[in-house]
Amino acid sequence: MSTVLSPDGTRIAYEVAGEGPPLLIVDGAMCYRDSGPSRPLAAELSADFTVFTYDRRSRGESAVAESSPAREVEDIAALVKEAGGAAYVFGASSGAMLALEAANTGVGATKLAMYEPPLIVDAEHAPAPESALADMRTLVAQDRRGDAVTAFMRSVDVPGFGIVMMKMLPAWKKLKGVAHTLPYDLALLEGLRQGKPLPQDRWTSATMPTLVADGGRSPAYMRNGAAAMASVLPNATHTTVPGQTHLVKAKALAPVLRGFFLT
Repeated sequence: MSTVLSPDGTRIAYEVAGEGPPLLIVDGAMCYRDSGPSRPLAAELSADFTVFTYDRRSRGESAVAESSPAREVEDIAALVKEAGGAAYVFGASSGAMLALEAANTGVGATKLAMYEPPLIVDAEHAPAPESALADMRTLVAQDRRGDAVTAFMRSVDVPGFGIVMMKMLPAWKKLKGVAHTLPYDLALLEGLRQGKPLPQDRWTSATMPTLVADGGRSPAYMRNGAAAMASVLPNATHTTVPGQTHLVKAKALAPVLRGFFLT
């Protein structure tokens, strides 16, 4: 493990694997290197890339610190600097939105790939409550970690019986351990889950080649959100990974990313 200091002094933990052009992986909600998809994906890609995986602030081995989308963008900028000042960037789920925000500010992303940013852009899914971020902040402030994780799981359509089963598994403790970071991800999605079209002029500086992917077995609203995102970005294409859901398998996603980044 290595660390880098973000501009506000927060210590960000990261690791590097492989050889080739640098590629930074940005995790989604409640994920970090020891609990999530980044390490399996890095293992699949390390033959062709120097893969940087990291713990977003307040997760894993990174320092606990106040956060905002702007602070997390600064974290990514610090990591890209460690990679030599330019890198390919990939983000999944809410991490896709963080990767996009970073790319839009000019952190040195030469190509950007996104997998299923969790958007609601039409009537295929009920809109998220306007109060979702404020409600989550309240649960975290009251240290109601289990309730915070439950609220998040319900918001992403995990059925009630599934949540009950999850609470019986060791992973539930890990999820509660990072529940305080859920507002960070909801802040990245604020205004983008209300069933309205995406803004046309928000990400106009993200002019690098961009791939927005979804899974062939994902719900229609998720796939519609990915297609809509590709349509509003300056230089983006949309693709579908056959047979995959939001929990995309590394072996299915890696060839798609390899083909995009290396061409």
